[in-house]
Amino acid sequence: MTPVWDIAIKLCISVLIGGIIGAEREYHNKSAGLRTLMLICLRSTLFTIFSMEIGEHTSPDRIASTIVTGIGFVGAGVIFMGGTGINGVTTAATIWLTAALGMGVGAGHQYIALAGCLILVGILYAFTAIEEWIGKFNRVHTYKIVRPYRDHILEDYEALLKQYHLTFRRGTQYRNQGTICSIWEAEGSKKNHSAFIHHVLNDQEVERFEF
Repeated sequence: MTPVWDIAIKLCISVLIGGIIGAEREYHNKSAGLRTLMLICLRSTLFTIFSMEIGEHTSPDRIASTIVTGIGFVGAGVIFMGGTGINGVTTAATIWLTAALGMGVGAGHQYIALAGCLILVGILYAFTAIEEWIGKFNRVHTYKIVRPYRDHILEDYEALLKQYHLTFRRGTQYRNQGTICSIWEAEGSKKNHSAFIHHVLNDQEVERFEF
């Protein structure tokens, strides 16, 4: 039987790992934050310890193996469709990895789990900065413009998009009495998007502009 002090150390390390990862997610206002990831890591550690203790002479991995299945439901719960596409995939992957680190601690691989925790946090911080840097050169916006209808108005806005060096794909357009609603998905640099948005915001004929 595993000594009580060894179990206590594992639980403390598990809470520490979950806290470090959860603090990063909490800082970026993600759906799974500090308390959630601490509990996930602690849960995985406890299930692994119980699995090894209860099934020591039969199947020590039986209870622990259910963590892989069960954590999938938690991960799926943070993935949702938003206005800008599918969100929460990174947080879901973080939940999976946090559970794996908790299992590592429970199985006695504390140092490997701590190293994995540092690598995970490093990846999350580094790639957030890289994504922001890439976003300066290429990002996608969905524009919805409502304004009074006139002939060739769609072509005029598409010429404006080209003027600001934005590549675009025309979405849904519909006319309601005297107005027309047009949607475009445009791709380009942050600077070019800002210039286009400023232009449209100062167009007095635009009744509604979503971006």
